[in-house]
Amino acid sequence: MDAYDRITRNTAEVVTDEEVRALADSPDGQRAYVGYEPSGVLHVGHMLTANKLIELQEVGFEVVVLLADVHAYLNGKGTFTEIRETATRMQEQFVAYGLDPEHTEFVLGSEFQLDEEYVLDLHALELETSLSRAERAMAEIAGGDTVTVSRAVYPLMQALDIVSLDVDLAIGGMEQRKVHMLARDTLPSIDADAPTCLHTPLIADLTSGVGKMSSSEGLSISMEDSEADIAGKVERAYCPPTADPDPTDDGEERENPVLQLFEYHVFPRFAEVVVERPEQYGGTLRYDSYADLAAELESGELHPADAKGALSTYLNELIAPGRERIRSAE
Repeated sequence: MDAYDRITRNTAEVVTDEEVRALADSPDGQRAYVGYEPSGVLHVGHMLTANKLIELQEVGFEVVVLLADVHAYLNGKGTFTEIRETATRMQEQFVAYGLDPEHTEFVLGSEFQLDEEYVLDLHALELETSLSRAERAMAEIAGGDTVTVSRAVYPLMQALDIVSLDVDLAIGGMEQRKVHMLARDTLPSIDADAPTCLHTPLIADLTSGVGKMSSSEGLSISMEDSEADIAGKVERAYCPPTADPDPTDDGEERENPVLQLFEYHVFPRFAEVVVERPEQYGGTLRYDSYADLAAELESGELHPADAKGALSTYLNELIAPGRERIRSAE
């Protein structure tokens, strides 16, 4: 698999393909970044983008992880003291999960977002952006119903972070797409380049396959889950014997979240997936690609229950180092 294929594997969108191909031609020393609010324990959403960062490190990128303490404050996640303590713990968890500390730069937003030059550039972007555009960019990120001024400032800061961190590639889930498009539209107004962006898919709600998995609503998987917790959550997951489930009675589209977890979490980190079964049920199955596993679920060779059992095992292996780090800090 060449650098371009590694960079774009398991992505929902790249903006633009031509720009990403140019980065792939010479990936060594290029800088990619993701910003995370320090808001608690890592969950599968953090881990999905972290998997992409690990792949980028493997092809030669330097990785910047923005621990966005100012953003978290603007989004009502606590005091600065509380948020910065959480940021320290999250940094340790990212390293335990697999990010190479030698090629990962962890940065607190407050290290540069309070500087005069940053603030003046932020005001310049505010002059270029309508309130409605900023609110639309923030709509899929913010929680709660109250619209505050911070919701307009938040996405403009995200745009400016890309310039301040001097990165070549901005990474985010699809919920970040509107923010990145805002950045591409507005940054040239302050003589900065429009950023190249890569968006990862969203994992569907674990129990229904509808919408996206949320750590604040419904069932989610996080780094603090025990092996038994993971097994229990995966056991309750929606997993029809197909990769393309029928819509709900209300016409909402469904995904198979068990297959999504295999595709976006397990196969990027393991060269082979082994599904252990008793001989009377067909014996052990081995897969070296997600496509083969999904095809055998579709054909009936792989039963959903056996798929769930294997998924629990591999997720636990990924999560265990971070879970131990959390426990040792208690």
